[in-house]
Amino acid sequence: MPETSSRFGLSAAMTTPFRPDGAIDFGRFARHARWCLDNGCSSVTAFGTTGEGASIDIAGRQQALDALAGAGIDGKDVVVCAAAASVEETVAQGRMAAGFGSRSLLLPPPFYFKGISDEGLFFWFSQVLEKLGAAAGGVILYNIPSVTAVALSVELVGRLRHAFPGVVTGVKDSSGDWGYTQKLLAAHKDLAILIGDERYLAEGVRLGGEGAISGLANVCPQFLLPLAQDGRGDERINSLVDEVLRYPVVPAVKALVAHRSGDRTWRNVRAPLMATGETEASRLSSVFDRLFATRADRLEPGLLLVDPQSLAQASGACRSNLPCTGGRLPVAEAQASTSIHAPSPHSTTKPRCEWH
Repeated sequence: MPETSSRFGLSAAMTTPFRPDGAIDFGRFARHARWCLDNGCSSVTAFGTTGEGASIDIAGRQQALDALAGAGIDGKDVVVCAAAASVEETVAQGRMAAGFGSRSLLLPPPFYFKGISDEGLFFWFSQVLEKLGAAAGGVILYNIPSVTAVALSVELVGRLRHAFPGVVTGVKDSSGDWGYTQKLLAAHKDLAILIGDERYLAEGVRLGGEGAISGLANVCPQFLLPLAQDGRGDERINSLVDEVLRYPVVPAVKALVAHRSGDRTWRNVRAPLMATGETEASRLSSVFDRLFATRADRLEPGLLLVDPQSLAQASGACRSNLPCTGGRLPVAEAQASTSIHAPSPHSTTKPRCEWH
């Protein structure tokens, strides 16, 4: 996998579109990746938790990557997440990612076995990385114990980093445990630490984090950019995460994508998940619109939906001289105009995140 010398930035933890029969809609998949990249994301992440990666077999993964390539999306703009418990299947998924030329491999621990010691985890990761050989590069360890029930200790991360220098290059921390995140940032300043819980993203970036792989980037990447790039907080993001966490998270995110795009197909999920109900989807949409003062426009490539209040707060002046784009602005101007909100103190009583 090609190395990148740039800061990681914001990656969309892409949702995967399914047809009513459960088949992947590869055209929508590629178009959504392009939308994320055109609207501020530095990369997209395929087959992660939000992307229902554990429900997508090796053939489906290859077809999805082929669809991205066919749409002109370069591997350097794509992080691929493995999702397997066996060493062999994980290696097969990793080799596929390397063959695609992906930016990084997001690597969670084996999720079926519980109560595993650090020694057992080190042995498993070592086998995977050794078998990948030259295909192993730009590996981002994925800590999401609310889903895997397996936590990656700060010490284990350090041991793997030292055993595989230049191979293990980062950690995505979706623990929702701010104390753990702080320890990770302090101990591993030479790794790209990515904050999975957007409520901690701005503060994590101010402490040295390199960005995020974010589920909300499927919906509102323009509002996440100041957090991921500059560590500037936005209470609206915190409120939206809190709202999403009231429901089964992946279906809730897909309901928001459906609302943002005006395309109900996005609400389809694969078993064993169930789509968000009408009442819940309506509430999510209402909360999103109230927080961001927007409507669910079908955004054209290269345009962002920006609310007038954000523009006024960011510029401190009237923006009526802007060329009219129906409430939308070109990406570069929207990024420069996105509102800035002071960060709020973090509370350890917040519900833990389980979706990034």
